[in-house]
Amino acid sequence: MQNRREFLKISAAGSLTMMLFGAAGCTTGVLKDRKSFGVGIQLYTIRDAMAADARGTLKKVSDIGYKNLELAGYSDGKFYGFAPAEFSKIVTDLGMVNLSSHSMVEAPSISLDKAKLMADAHAELGVKFCIKPWIEPVDRNIESYKKMIGDVNEVAKITKGVGIQFGYHNHNFEFANINGVVPYFDLFLPGMDADLVTMELDLFWASKAGQDPVAMFNKYPGRFQLLHMKDMLHNQPPFYEVIKDDVCSVGAGVIDFKKILAAKQIAGAQYIFVEDDNQGNGKPFEGIDLSIKNLTTKIL
Repeated sequence: MQNRREFLKISAAGSLTMMLFGAAGCTTGVLKDRKSFGVGIQLYTIRDAMAADARGTLKKVSDIGYKNLELAGYSDGKFYGFAPAEFSKIVTDLGMVNLSSHSMVEAPSISLDKAKLMADAHAELGVKFCIKPWIEPVDRNIESYKKMIGDVNEVAKITKGVGIQFGYHNHNFEFANINGVVPYFDLFLPGMDADLVTMELDLFWASKAGQDPVAMFNKYPGRFQLLHMKDMLHNQPPFYEVIKDDVCSVGAGVIDFKKILAAKQIAGAQYIFVEDDNQGNGKPFEGIDLSIKNLTTKIL
């Protein structure tokens, strides 16, 4: 009888452990809360919804299970029209974190005064990263790239002064060969100060340009603190135009994210962000729900 009581105690304790830890402590049982995985979302993915109702949209994002946010709505010291402290409170109250922000710093029109305003606003918001996300087509030439790199280093000094890491987010055009020069490898990586500027590698666009992310990590270890996660429906020959038709939710396409994430320590990767340039092809919330579902049940 005593042995039976002890057996029941042990069984009950084991069942409680499964309930508390789920997938983290066993191969079966209750799954972990999605937020515990720390998956981020680039809010450009749901830009129309953010423009229409930022508060309501952020609530939906939190309910789906995202933890970290990367913003795409900075302008003149505000974020989606909110003062930094106000936006920060909205996000914090929802159990999320403002981790990163995309902010345009264009090579032809850069102003250090504007950069200082941007840095101070982002510092008040509390982000760790501020990322340059785009280069206009008119500036996609060797001379503009060289000027931009110098500007980026200067802006990165300003953001570092307020405790923010500056970074650069790629598409596919940076990998196009221009008269024997591949800008991403021959200009950006050597020219952007590694102590000041991190690379946010977009795995979709790098793949569309014919690049192997793991090979990039091995060649440039520690340079990629942030990764953008979006999948592609088909493997295609490399191309360098920004064509988004092939974007799909993470885990719904052909990119081997497990293989890539297995090399995250070599990359120096600290955070991942789901992004869908096409806003889920008209179903943005369904799209981001599928991405985090696949990440938290099949990939991470």
